Amino acid sequence: MSQSLKIPSHIAIVMDGNGRWARAKNRPRFMGHKKGVDAVREIVKTCGNIGVESLSLFAFSSENWKRPEEEIKNLMGLFMLALDREARSMEKNNVKLKIVGDLSAFSEKLQDKIKQVEEMTAHCTGLNLIVAANYGGRWDITKATQNIGKLIESGEKTSAAISEEDITQHLSTRDFPDPDLFIRTGGEKRISNFLIWQMAYAEIHFTDTLWPDFNAESLNIAIQDYSSRQRRFGKTSEQVIAEEENNND
Repeated sequence: MSQSLKIPSHIAIVMDGNGRWARAKNRPRFMGHKKGVDAVREIVKTCGNIGVESLSLFAFSSENWKRPEEEIKNLMGLFMLALDREARSMEKNNVKLKIVGDLSAFSEKLQDKIKQVEEMTAHCTGLNLIVAANYGGRWDITKATQNIGKLIESGEKTSAAISEEDITQHLSTRDFPDPDLFIRTGGEKRISNFLIWQMAYAEIHFTDTLWPDFNAESLNIAIQDYSSRQRRFGKTSEQVIAEEENNND
């Protein structure tokens, strides 16, 4: 990884292409998902090594329940297996795990495992690994507004006083900064209801690489793309350049 690159503080990834990877190799879709776990392991390690503070991975969307029952069963089993196998490694490598989404739809056994691994890694101070499971961006915003509505009903807040920060603080990702870089693998070019509030100013990188083939070099290419862009946040290019020059003085 080049030392001249601007390392994003928070990277969010839609890990797409597991099924197509398996189909191209005449293997069951489940084998693509298993290979995808290997890619997760490499990207988590790489992000930790280069100084990324937070990594958000879209593991299972609220829409994925529409998939065939057998595939969902396999995915749930793989989720449990990955938590079991990676827990000690995450703790050893100072990775803090946070699962976001409507976990009530999962089995009690899986919910207990999630809680166990989150507690095991709660003291870690390195990479924040945020895994979105049974998650949807619209669900996240809906839950936030429902919670704010309760504050209004109780008289703790007025509707006129609600700010963007209030909504942000009631999202499932409230403990983490917004993503700087969004990556989607597999060739599709859409956000697919992932962190839609949080990614208002994220730089977007689409790649045709299927997720099981996405590796450290693929991540380097995405960060090179990110580094080449000027992030203005509504300002002019001249203002951004002047600010950078002042910061370098």
